[in-house]
Amino acid sequence: MYNHPFKGVIMTIIGDRIAQLRKQNGWSQTELARKIEASREAIGKYERNEALPSVETAKKIADVFSVTVYYLVDETARPTFDKLTVKRLQEIEALSPDEKGHLMALMDAFLRDARTKKAYAS
Repeated sequence: MYNHPFKGVIMTIIGDRIAQLRKQNGWSQTELARKIEASREAIGKYERNEALPSVETAKKIADVFSVTVYYLVDETARPTFDKLTVKRLQEIEALSPDEKGHLMALMDAFLRDARTKKAYAS
């Protein structure tokens, strides 16, 4: 079996992320295992960085936590890009150039106003 050079790094990231998300939700390993139809032992191995979940299992884990698989495996990924945000970004990509332009102008105005409020609050 071929060992990928980043396997250890990915194992550490995904294991740490699974443990972090599970604890944030107040779930035991058994509860998470039940939600994704896996064993508690498998969850323990992922969290201890002893094993990598399959792609299918990683997707189930991401789904149950409402994050992307990308968030589970990339240490620089931000959890704010949850599935709803990703879905919205995909919908924006499907807009016509004119519709995108209008939406971007609206977002720019909103963000400018938010930055101004923040600056005056400081």
